[in-house]
Amino acid sequence: MSKKDAIRAIVPLTSTPWPTLDPFLFCVHHNDHYPVANEKMGPDASLAGRNIGNDFSGKDGWSMYHGDTVPGFPRHPHAGFETVTIARKGFIDHSDSMGASARFGQGDVQWMTAGKGVVHSEAFPLLDRENPNTTELFQIWLNLPREDKKKDAYFTMFWNETIPRHLIKEGDEVVGEVAVIAGTLHGLNAPTPPPSSWAARDESNIAIWTLKLQPGASFTLPAANDETGRVLYFFEGDALTLEDVVMEPRHGAQVEGDAEVTLKNTGSTLAEVLVLQGRPIGEPVVQHGPFVGNYQGDIRQIMIDYQNTGFGGWPFDADAPVHPRDKGRFAIHADGREESPENPENAA
Repeated sequence: MSKKDAIRAIVPLTSTPWPTLDPFLFCVHHNDHYPVANEKMGPDASLAGRNIGNDFSGKDGWSMYHGDTVPGFPRHPHAGFETVTIARKGFIDHSDSMGASARFGQGDVQWMTAGKGVVHSEAFPLLDRENPNTTELFQIWLNLPREDKKKDAYFTMFWNETIPRHLIKEGDEVVGEVAVIAGTLHGLNAPTPPPSSWAARDESNIAIWTLKLQPGASFTLPAANDETGRVLYFFEGDALTLEDVVMEPRHGAQVEGDAEVTLKNTGSTLAEVLVLQGRPIGEPVVQHGPFVGNYQGDIRQIMIDYQNTGFGGWPFDADAPVHPRDKGRFAIHADGREESPENPENAA
C-alpha cells in the first residue's frame, strides 16, 4: 500500500458534530469570541435577536447555547459513554450530581465517565471585564463497552501543566508540538484515563493528540495497526498537505491505522490538527440524545432510571452554577478530594 493509498477519505468539516469512527461517537469544536464580561460573568452585550435557551446562532461570533445569563450548558444528563473536554481557551465551570465541581481551562482537559448516569452543568464564565473573552474547546464523546456502561460515574482532570508534549524540531529550533492527551507517542505516556474507560485498556489503542505545526514544518504520525481507525481534523490554518495531497482548511481525513502518514504545513500561518484514533469496540450502538446503549431496551431503562433517581439528584441551588470570578482553576471530587494545577492528582 502506498502512502497515498493510506488516505481513505477527505471530507469538509462544514457541519457539527464532525464525523467520527467507532469507538468515538461525537466531536464538536466550539470557538466563541465573546465580548467583555458584565458583572454576572455573561457577555456585556445585548441578547436581543437570540433564541435564549437554545442559541447556536453564532451571531457576532458567539453563541449562548442553552445558557440565559452565562453561556454554556446548564444541568443535563449523560449515560453510557464518556466525555473528553479539551478547554483550549477560556474557562469551564463544572458541577455534577455526584456533588463534584471544578473550574478548568487554558489547555486543561476533563475526562468524565458517565457510566450508568450522571447529571452535569458546563458554564462558560467570562472573567475579563476590560477585554474580549474567547472560549474555545473540543468536546469528544467516547463510547463504553457494554460491560462498563453500568459503572459509577467518575471524572478526572488533566491539568495543562501535566499533559506531555512531544516537541517537533528542525535542528535546535522547535517548529511544532504534539499534546498527548490519550495514548503514547515517541515514549511519552498520556495521563491515566478513568478506570472504566475503553482508553484504559491497552488493546484499545486510543489516542487523542493535538498537533501544532509552524509554516514549513512537518510531522509523521507513526503507524498503529490495521485494527485501528484514525481520523485527522485540520481545524486551524490556511494550507496543509497529507502525503502530498492538499487538504483545504477545515477538512478531515480518514487514514489507515497501520500506515505512517506525514503532514506538512504548506501555509503561512500556524496549522493545527486534532487526531482521534482507536480500535473499534464493535458493539451495536443505539443513541437517544445524551443516552447511549447497545439496544433500544437499554435506552428505555436509562430513561426509567433517570426518571426514578435523577442520577443522584442535583445538590446545587442553580441549574448552571458559576464559581466566583476570582476563583482559580480547581477540582473538588465527589469524595471531597480537592486538587489544582499546583497540586495535581493525575500527573504523567
